[in-house]
Amino acid sequence: MSSTLTDMRRVLDIAPLRSFVAVAECGGFQRAATSLHLSQAAVSQHVRRLESATERALIERQGRGSRLTPDGEHLLRQARRILAIHDETLHGFGMETEQTVVIGSTEHAAAQLLPFLAAALEQSLPGYRIRFRIDRGTTLREGLDAGRIDLALLLGPPNDLRATPVGELELTWYSSPMWRRPAAAQPVPVVAFDHPCALRTCALEALSSQAIPAVIGAEAIQLAGVQAAVGAGLGVALMATMGQTPEGLAARDDLPKPAPLPLAVWSRHGLATIISERVAAALGRLLAEPAAAETETVVESLQLVRRA
Repeated sequence: MSSTLTDMRRVLDIAPLRSFVAVAECGGFQRAATSLHLSQAAVSQHVRRLESATERALIERQGRGSRLTPDGEHLLRQARRILAIHDETLHGFGMETEQTVVIGSTEHAAAQLLPFLAAALEQSLPGYRIRFRIDRGTTLREGLDAGRIDLALLLGPPNDLRATPVGELELTWYSSPMWRRPAAAQPVPVVAFDHPCALRTCALEALSSQAIPAVIGAEAIQLAGVQAAVGAGLGVALMATMGQTPEGLAARDDLPKPAPLPLAVWSRHGLATIISERVAAALGRLLAEPAAAETETVVESLQLVRRA
């Protein structure tokens, strides 16, 4: 009898596994509860059940938030596999289950690419729920390795087997409309994201290639901070805006034109190939013909409204 009860306590049920994966994907218990339409107490209870079954601590406190322990990272990878097989089995019996795909992106690509991508994936991945996460490139790579993110849109060379090139992003210099370039002997003040950052590197290398002295005039961790500093006249910044000038700024053509940055879709290990292929195809269309892609998205949105 005791052995039977012990075995029952060590069962990894589907509902707790979904809650656990949601906590990892959403970055906390409250957000996970919201995404699953559960109470925070229910999500916490689910995690405790998993910790009881595995006899391991899966989540630990980190400041005001929490993070997965090494055992938690291991269970996350296994949980994704278990849920995928579970949902695939139900699908084989004609039962539809909504799966969540978490797509990470840096801010450089988010504003222009994600609205189109969200609309396109409604058509090409109708059986999936898409959730986006905006973060630094280094954090997104860590999320891929840990299984918290399924796909990531990352700038830079696709020098990894998990990366699929989808195109290039043109880069443009921006400043305040009132900003004037310093005299030749004076360094150009650059507004940049905190290191490490591909755009920061490109900006400094572009100026250096023409022997133009430069100095970091302001730094920010988010795009809004970069744009605010540029708008305040603290310097110039290199941005990937796909031709859409940020409000209150002015594009400049008196600074060296940098080479475009390659964009790639990175996939976590074990992700269904069809998902990464369709995301890559949608982004490839946008970057190859942005105007046509945006028109296509508007037409699709109008069709959805008419059907509704």
